[in-house]
Amino acid sequence: MNEQTQFEGSAQYIATDSLKLAVKAARHLQKPLLIKGEPGTGKTLLAEQVAASLGLPLLTWHIKSTTKAQQGLYEYDAVSRLRDSQLGDDRVYEIKNYIKPGKLWQAFSSPERCVLLIDEIDKADIEFPNDLLHELDKMSFFVYETGETITAQQRPIVIITSNNEKELPDAFLRRCFFHYIEFPDEATMRQIIEVHFPNISGQLVNQALEIFFKLRQMPGLKKPPSTSELIDWLSLLMADDMPDDILAQHDPSKAIPPLYGALLKNEQDVQLLERLAFMSRR
Repeated sequence: MNEQTQFEGSAQYIATDSLKLAVKAARHLQKPLLIKGEPGTGKTLLAEQVAASLGLPLLTWHIKSTTKAQQGLYEYDAVSRLRDSQLGDDRVYEIKNYIKPGKLWQAFSSPERCVLLIDEIDKADIEFPNDLLHELDKMSFFVYETGETITAQQRPIVIITSNNEKELPDAFLRRCFFHYIEFPDEATMRQIIEVHFPNISGQLVNQALEIFFKLRQMPGLKKPPSTSELIDWLSLLMADDMPDDILAQHDPSKAIPPLYGALLKNEQDVQLLERLAFMSRR
């Protein structure tokens, strides 16, 4: 692969100029690209599209609240080794049989450059990012059980996503290039819709976007609908068993849109819209 190849978005992913520049800058600095933004704005999909457009393999490490940094390096299965020793298994004499490489090890040992996605890093314990400082900075780590050092053969492109559930440590932030994905404006949203539904009716798009952006601007809404929820909603509106004019028939005085369950995800927001609709009828 030509190392000068740049990410320009793809037919499946609309990337703004600022996002393209962020990917380019992170690659130039050889730093992890930390991506923040509202849920549903395409943070995870970005890594997939960067890998696809650059022709690189993708490794994904999904972070949970119980995930520990060590798991990204490797895990040593001492219990299995003890059991095998009790059974007289010859495998016990080779400790490597009980070491499972994690995603960072896999990325570092890959013979070709890859994209490593560390997805939703803010879900883990607050110390999790700090525990990876050396490994992400130096692209190497030490395996105590075998005495070997694993060093990246090809420095991976590291993309880290966060939903801002908790603040990340300053020391970690200093080692990243940061980019916040702004929520798409109407023009960009139309491009995104065109990617997913190339044959969609222009009238349906106009009606749907009017309702969608009105919902997002509603004061007091606990969870405004996201891009992914708009796509789900449009998919429902275009289903064969739905009337073609389902939105045209919608009474504008009613705050709750048809098939609202694709857009609204909690009862507080539904109740808020119901109250607003009731007040507007009085």
